[in-house]
Amino acid sequence: MALAPVALAFDTSAAHCAAALLSGDRVLAERAEPMTKGQAERLFPLLEELLNEAGIEWRDLSVIGVGIGPGNFTGIRIAVAAARGLALSLKIPAVGIGVTEAAALDLPRPCRVVIPARNDLVIWQDFGTDAADDRPSQAEAASLPPGPAPSEPLMPLAVAMARIALMRRGDPGPRPAPLYLRPADAAPARDKPPVLLP
Repeated sequence: MALAPVALAFDTSAAHCAAALLSGDRVLAERAEPMTKGQAERLFPLLEELLNEAGIEWRDLSVIGVGIGPGNFTGIRIAVAAARGLALSLKIPAVGIGVTEAAALDLPRPCRVVIPARNDLVIWQDFGTDAADDRPSQAEAASLPPGPAPSEPLMPLAVAMARIALMRRGDPGPRPAPLYLRPADAAPARDKPPVLLP
């Protein structure tokens, strides 16, 4: 019996390495491992473990879903680069998904999702309201503007991302790209760039 379309989704935008494998509505495998560093080294072994657990080969995948942020700069870049590379090599679409959008999947509208960030900040977004700005924002947890009461996600983040990827696989949009709320902390090097020889 042929499998329904299969989505592999993953996210490293926060202090975790999370991934899920779905076939249609069925969760084949899912894992979220807390970690503050080491996502680059852990991501592909984790993905291999999920595929093996589900008895799925890379060639069986129909779409890749990836968390594009907002969140940790390095973590976002790790996941986005991995998703773009996989999509290119497997010749399947990659769908970039914001973490607030994934957290809000299937919640009744209007709703607000609030995700912890660094330094006592949170990332938040309202859905189904008349607010003109429909993008995620960052603020101190105690200073959020009036709006709906925060809602808890109905499913793990990576599972929600895989479901969204399956829904969008026929129209994936542009290649996944990082979603940042502020400039990177790292400053450009002050050294002169290398001389490129002809």
